[in-house]
Amino acid sequence: MAAAATMAVMSVNAQEETVQPYMELDQLPHLISIMPAPPSFESPEFANDVVRYGWGKQQRQDEERLALAIADAEWDDHAKLFLQWKDAFGLEINETNTPEIWKLMETSLATTDPMRKETKAFYHRQRPFERFDDSMPSHEEDDLRGEGSYPSGHSLRGWGISLVLAQIAPARADEIFSRGWDYCNSRVIVGAHWQSDVDASRTAASIGFCALQNCPEYIAQMKKAQAEYAEKTGQTVSVPAATIVEHPATRAYRLNGSVATDSTKGIVIEEGQKSIRK
Repeated sequence: MAAAATMAVMSVNAQEETVQPYMELDQLPHLISIMPAPPSFESPEFANDVVRYGWGKQQRQDEERLALAIADAEWDDHAKLFLQWKDAFGLEINETNTPEIWKLMETSLATTDPMRKETKAFYHRQRPFERFDDSMPSHEEDDLRGEGSYPSGHSLRGWGISLVLAQIAPARADEIFSRGWDYCNSRVIVGAHWQSDVDASRTAASIGFCALQNCPEYIAQMKKAQAEYAEKTGQTVSVPAATIVEHPATRAYRLNGSVATDSTKGIVIEEGQKSIRK
């Protein structure tokens, strides 16, 4: 079992290292310096985790919700992962048909996913299925046993995905964040995480997302992703001025994401709005 867990960690690490992140880990806020320790098993606060563990087991009686929770456990296949947001986002994300959005999502995850590692290793919190000697409907026991549960890597990733997608398509933010909230709760339902693990991860994802807003490469790729979304869906992407950091002389873009000049004709994205130049 230890060997299986080691192989799983190696697989995850290899996956994260295949894409060059926007920023290296030491350039990001350190979660271990920011986040409090998880509730100890002897603390009154842990009582809520136990109650929510019971809630999660009750949710398994709903076959549809259980199937969703099991699907949400996907980690390695990003095409399947992003598919979980298709209805909420209004567009299927894949490497072939939405290359700019795909690149943004892949690189964003490569940047923020590793933020969990130091804190997980430091606290090495026992997972719910281990503490209660329970089985997991998602059959992740061999991969997760012995690995710390705080914060939740899946939840950090899921909430991070929702934050980025809502920046691409702010008009669909309600649907996107609702999907992200349920995605995080899926980790409680399958017994992979305590509720406090999940709650901490939503905060952790927001910290990583804020860091991305100060990265010029992320901002440039976000512009391309917004343009691609507008082209694929036919929807105008309206972005509040405070949402995107503008850079001098880059306020208008072609649909392929390149900068539009004063002489550019056709459809362009200006101030987050699609317009036609004649």
